[in-house]
Amino acid sequence: MNYIEPGTGRTYPLDTPRWRGDSGHYLELEASPGLRRSDIDQQCRSIWRYAKALPVAASTAVSMGEGWTPLVDGDWDGAPVRFKLEFMMPTGSFKDRGTSVMVSYLKSHGVRHVLEDSSGNAGASLSAYAARAGIHCRILVPETASFGKIAQIAACGAEVVMIPGPRQAVADEAVRQADEIFYASHNWQPTFVEGIKTLAYEIWEQSGYTVPDNIVMPLGYGSNVLGCRRGFEELMRNGEIDRMPRLFGVQAANCAPLYAAFASGADTTGDIQVKPTLAEGIASSKPTRGREVLASIRASGGAVVQVQEDEIVAALRAYAHKGLFIEPTSAVTGAALSQLLKGGTIDRSQSTVVVLTGSGLKASSTIGQALGLGIGTDKAGG
Repeated sequence: MNYIEPGTGRTYPLDTPRWRGDSGHYLELEASPGLRRSDIDQQCRSIWRYAKALPVAASTAVSMGEGWTPLVDGDWDGAPVRFKLEFMMPTGSFKDRGTSVMVSYLKSHGVRHVLEDSSGNAGASLSAYAARAGIHCRILVPETASFGKIAQIAACGAEVVMIPGPRQAVADEAVRQADEIFYASHNWQPTFVEGIKTLAYEIWEQSGYTVPDNIVMPLGYGSNVLGCRRGFEELMRNGEIDRMPRLFGVQAANCAPLYAAFASGADTTGDIQVKPTLAEGIASSKPTRGREVLASIRASGGAVVQVQEDEIVAALRAYAHKGLFIEPTSAVTGAALSQLLKGGTIDRSQSTVVVLTGSGLKASSTIGQALGLGIGTDKAGG
């Protein structure tokens, strides 16, 4: 397997870690052979049960048991759904899937100092896995990031640098610093998506080796969308499934570049007006792989949905009343599913999986304020 530069088709050997092509364009990985159900390591209860389909040997894995999260039966607005509890990961978010594979790859190729930009979850994940791997880590975070997430990053020993301005300013600063330190960006390094594709494998396996009709997930930079497409396509090539599920990505209306592009029929994102949103984890105004994300959603027959702040709060409360304490970023899925059910885009007779990406423990003060619970500040109760 090689890195491949979209558009030009130029390849680079995978045995030399890089985060972008010589042209400055992001990279993908060549098609993976994937796996069949007989290739699954049934004795392993983590993403590494699918090591046959990953670009790193299981024997060199930097792992903390990430993956194999519950797929729980439930309902939403009276429709039967299943909730994929990705917040039940070692660091509390779905990012651990991709980070485990990316850090395993980088460590096995001699990288000892990494840089990342993150609104919280990716930084928390990388700081933890870098600590486990013995890799020095610097995380750039927006100054508005949740206190709990910053504390989690710092507690693992990472160097935390707060950057003023919007989320995009943090990404821009990371690119500037990438000349000094290897940029282990979950948005640029394609081995991250290789880890995320295990979400598709798990949904397939936990569904009795079938696929649901629909998968609804939060959408920022789009790694879950890209991972699901890659994983399900591998299963199709190996004859394990005969169709793709429809992929629905959800954005907060206050920062919805992919929604704007999807609604207008554009192939990639453009400039948008950005406002603050409770869903800070998906507040990305310039997603790196926007073209690829839009193409993946369209190819699946799905859609990009936007939701308003009051809808996010209502969904957050509804989830909590089901016992699902998730961060506001995850709650956008419930708001979108209500829209999709009401409009008939998703039929109540169809099978639907909702991906819940981050733990509410990361944003407890924000949640308390949004729901009017009267709890203390982050410093007092976070």
